[in-house]
Amino acid sequence: MVYVAVRPFAANAAALAAVMLLASCAVGPDFLHPAAPQITRYTREPVASSGSGGGGPSGQNQHFDQDRDIPQEWWALFKSPALNALMQRSLQNNPTVQSALATLSAAKQAVYAQEGKFFPLAQANFNPTRQQTASSISPVLASGANPFNLYTAQVQVSYTFDIWGLNRRTVESLEAQADTQRFQVEAAYLTLTSNIAVAAITEASLRAQIDATNDIIALNTKMLGTLRTQLNAGYANRNDVALQEAALAQAKATLPPLRKALDQQRDLLAALSGGYPSQGPHEVFRLAELHLPTDLPVSLPSQFIEQRPDIRAAEEQLHSASAQIGVAIANMLPSFTINDDAGFMNTALQGLLAPQNYFFTLAGNATQTIFDGGTLFHQMKQAKDTYEAAAWTYRGTVIGAVQNVADSLHAIQNDAAALRAANDFERAAKISYDLAQQQVQAGNANILLLLTAQQSYLQAELQVVQARAARLSDTAALFAALGGGWWNRTEPPVEKKLDVGTGQSKPIRDHHDGFLWLR
Repeated sequence: MVYVAVRPFAANAAALAAVMLLASCAVGPDFLHPAAPQITRYTREPVASSGSGGGGPSGQNQHFDQDRDIPQEWWALFKSPALNALMQRSLQNNPTVQSALATLSAAKQAVYAQEGKFFPLAQANFNPTRQQTASSISPVLASGANPFNLYTAQVQVSYTFDIWGLNRRTVESLEAQADTQRFQVEAAYLTLTSNIAVAAITEASLRAQIDATNDIIALNTKMLGTLRTQLNAGYANRNDVALQEAALAQAKATLPPLRKALDQQRDLLAALSGGYPSQGPHEVFRLAELHLPTDLPVSLPSQFIEQRPDIRAAEEQLHSASAQIGVAIANMLPSFTINDDAGFMNTALQGLLAPQNYFFTLAGNATQTIFDGGTLFHQMKQAKDTYEAAAWTYRGTVIGAVQNVADSLHAIQNDAAALRAANDFERAAKISYDLAQQQVQAGNANILLLLTAQQSYLQAELQVVQARAARLSDTAALFAALGGGWWNRTEPPVEKKLDVGTGQSKPIRDHHDGFLWLR
């Protein structure tokens, strides 16, 4: 019955609120999306084919295609089942990504909480008291009872009209902040996938460098055996043997740093996949199992700004700052609030809800700040300056992103030439090394000639491996620089609930805004 008593007011207040909302406006600027950069390409010269790497593994010609879109699972273009498996496991378990998803959920809840202020605030309370008044004043009750019990049950309703759009601009700002976090999630996914791809390629490169070093050690060991045989037969001197022993020791000394780097790379992959080093990934990566993508997409700059998560996040930060200008202006204008307090009061709990015990208070309030020492004015100026800073941040983000793409294109175009030169060097060094071996074994050359040839051959082998890895890594970097294809996702990210006590996590399915939300 208490709620029945205030229902007419609530209905009228809601109707009045709807009328005033329709008639009101939101002060402050309406956000305009920044224009695309006035450029048609990323580099000074038109992007051309990268050229051939001289044949052999990772030596294919790469083509740039502006009409080709980036698949969401762009890493599948490397045709490595091990990379695909590690990537999927990492996307499900990486703590950074899960933290970004949880932060996004919190940002959405802030929006929903602010949207609640579009509706009246209603509170109900029941207050039983026992009172005694001083005998020097008239009795409070008509019956003259003193002391007495007093029971009050009431509903209080208040509503502040959003005439100037203060709440609408606040919601707009919070929605933009939530969208900023949404693109931060995409950025976390992009960073994770690119880091895993590069880490896998680096592991493969280190394994190949270790294999090349072991080959050189085997050749040096064989040559040392030959020289020792010649020394025993009187065809070589002890100095030649000592120089070869030093060369062998030098080659062996290059192995520990490579193995250390490989172990650390494995630890990195374990961490990226959400595990501990002792639970390191069982996948093993080798260069021969990573195929070089040959047809590379290059989005136009006008499309590019819609695809880079960091640019989209910077735009939403600019949007939030724009809405805050409206909030600051609205705070300088009058606010209008209506309050109602209705309920029942009686000295006995029995019969409390009788009609004669009903009371109500209806009041309106208009408030305008007339002096605050300039606080509101300077808050408005602060909001405008914050918007200006966000605009420059957005421009800087766009410039940095375009530079990122240009750097990747330049790298890919020069990687082919580097691999081609490394292959030529390796072939020439191998011929020189073979000839030096033959001459030393025949006793027709000085050991120094062999040592020089050995060093050149080892250096050439490592350069080929590094050049192959560079082509693969820079190709992965281009996919990341262009946005990583998140807009082609068919399955939304999955947020998980982490039990801090056990360290276990589990997903809870709840579709909302294209994401899977935890509830």
